[in-house]
Amino acid sequence: MASSPCGNSNFDSGLEIKTRSVEQTLIPLVSQITTLINHKDKPKKSERTLAAIHRVGQAVSVAVGRFVAVGEAIATENQELKDEMGQACFEARRAGDAIAQLTDVGSAVPSQSDGRVTVFSDRTGMVKAARLLLSSVTKVLVLADRIVIKQIITSRNKVLVTLDHLERVSTFQEFVQIFSQFGNEMVEFAHLTGDRQNDLKDEKKKARMAAARAVLEKCTMMLLTASKTCLRHPDCESARINKDAVFHRMRCALEQVIEIVTEARSCGENKILPASIYNGIKDFKSSVECLRENLYSLSPQGMGSQLEALVERTEDFTDSAYTSHEQRQAILGLCQLARQDTQQLVHAWVEAQQSVHAKEATEDMEVAILKTCQSVSDLRRELHKVAVVRASDLLKVHGEQLPLRALKAAGAEGNLEAVAEYSHTLTEQKEQLVETCRLLCHVSGTEPLEITCIHAEETFHVIGPQIISAAQTLALHPSSKIAKENLEVFCEAWESQLCDMALLLREINDVFEGRRGDKRPYLSLPRPGKHSANLKTAKAVKLDAEEQTSMAKLGLELRLLSSDVDTEVEKWEEQEHDIVRQSQSLASMAYNMHLFTRGEGLLKTTLDLFHQAEVLSEEGLQLCSSLRTFSTQLVDEEKSVVMTEMEKLVALCQQLQMGAKTPVQGKTATFQKVDSSIQTTRAILTVVLSLLPFCNKLNRKYKSERSSLGSPQDWRERQDASTPVKEEGALNGKNSNGFGVKSLEQHMASLNLLESK
Repeated sequence: MASSPCGNSNFDSGLEIKTRSVEQTLIPLVSQITTLINHKDKPKKSERTLAAIHRVGQAVSVAVGRFVAVGEAIATENQELKDEMGQACFEARRAGDAIAQLTDVGSAVPSQSDGRVTVFSDRTGMVKAARLLLSSVTKVLVLADRIVIKQIITSRNKVLVTLDHLERVSTFQEFVQIFSQFGNEMVEFAHLTGDRQNDLKDEKKKARMAAARAVLEKCTMMLLTASKTCLRHPDCESARINKDAVFHRMRCALEQVIEIVTEARSCGENKILPASIYNGIKDFKSSVECLRENLYSLSPQGMGSQLEALVERTEDFTDSAYTSHEQRQAILGLCQLARQDTQQLVHAWVEAQQSVHAKEATEDMEVAILKTCQSVSDLRRELHKVAVVRASDLLKVHGEQLPLRALKAAGAEGNLEAVAEYSHTLTEQKEQLVETCRLLCHVSGTEPLEITCIHAEETFHVIGPQIISAAQTLALHPSSKIAKENLEVFCEAWESQLCDMALLLREINDVFEGRRGDKRPYLSLPRPGKHSANLKTAKAVKLDAEEQTSMAKLGLELRLLSSDVDTEVEKWEEQEHDIVRQSQSLASMAYNMHLFTRGEGLLKTTLDLFHQAEVLSEEGLQLCSSLRTFSTQLVDEEKSVVMTEMEKLVALCQQLQMGAKTPVQGKTATFQKVDSSIQTTRAILTVVLSLLPFCNKLNRKYKSERSSLGSPQDWRERQDASTPVKEEGALNGKNSNGFGVKSLEQHMASLNLLESK
């Protein structure tokens, strides 16, 4: 019972838990049920222990009652789930009542020998009730999770309808009106899918969702300029081709998101990843090492076939026109060495099998196993080096963006011949990048990174021709400002993918060298509405190259500080502590601002940056509130230190908030506002960095004292204090999270009970 409910064989197969929110909601329930079951092994208990068990059982019953009330409210609001949800709620309530009855002191039986009370006389009943409770609560949560999926599908359908309207518009006025609606719908869809992506447990699905959302993010701007170009030049074939490609890619990405959230099998999940050399080597080494324990785990022929399949995959490297002669010879030499070592292993293996006394690997065979594993590891190292060096060299060459500059210039001059010439050069570069992404996929080291490599390969493959069609349109209409803007947008998408490829390369190196990098969660931009005042008064500006250079030093300091905050946060034992979560959020937003200073990341314009600064200041004030609550348990001297730093933090957050909200006019004033926002953010992180280790030390100290001095009475007081007070609002569907897993989490929180001793 202590294991995850996912592993319970009594669970319905359709109740597989796929999101972290559902899993985390179930953890306290599993913990307390485990406590009750474990106490059955010691039936004779003191009055104090018996009273504690009674409270646990009664609290489980009460919490389940609240939980079921929310589930029933969800069923009322969603008729398609009414029958299933009603049955699951009925079973949960019945199981909760059974547990309360089984832990009732009044039903306990005194022992004749020592007068102590024996509880749980019906062990089978307790186990049955516990299983029923876990399965029914899980079913309620999974059914509630369907509401989240339904919201995503509904949002996608709205986007698709508006997308169809956009594709058919014939006037600028109609286009502007519909695109405004489309933008709002895409923001809603981005937030829903971003939350879902972060909630997914399966890392492969997370990576696929991230890839699809990246396509949608980049294609939204492409769709704007491609559609405007088509409206301005309705008879231009290259403009139509350019626009059609964007619409097609957006629809594919929208479909991929729905395939992931609905578990559709049409083409997404059935799309098997290409067999990578990394996985081939890992599987081969595993097969070889298994021979140590079992000489008959596979046949010599099977091992030989496995190696040959692995060697065959290296042809992507050796057959490439871009692989040097020296690299090709090194790879072929290592493949031959792996064959020879495998043959020696097979020889020692056959001899061991023929030996009457040998049941495990002999000494000769052990040496052969080590040599074979070493030779394929050397092959992997060589392939990794070839792929990474190729990618690094390409990124250096393409960093100069010479073909893109030439295409822009030729298009602006109306020179179709020059556009054709530079288009050929860009196509060659595209083929090099596509092939390099394929090689990186072979050595990426994890399935999520393989998916990211495939996404990069597809992106280069698609955007290359789109740049060419945009350049052709500009060459046909060299005086068209919108055609020029359209080409610029597609070139920026190409450059952005090159930046993403550089980050991907770093992550692949991190995995190869045993590091996992510091991957950060997707951070959506501030939602419209709350911060919409600035949208009407401020004008979005992009920093030019000179301004970005002057920001680089400040941005680097922000990057180092955010990394230091992450390091301090990792030292906390309680990763769910409010101070930890809010500090992590501040570090993540600061990292986004750092990327802005480099012209990368999600914050594309100064307006985006100021929005992020507002959100960061609000999160900082939330952290101040958590620090104030935390300080209530401290003695005078400790409390004084925390409060002093907290007051500094309040002042800085208010300064950042006021600065971000103050409208400015002109490029110089905007640049000064950017500089001030980043400097204040740096000061905020500096204060947070000084507070984290001190608060962590105090938290460990007082946690230790509480665990040694705690009593059942203390527990009851804390339990009563943690009971949700907004019950009515939640039942009426008025809470901010809507009806879904989150609203249920609040009521399951009361299951986080003290383990009885």
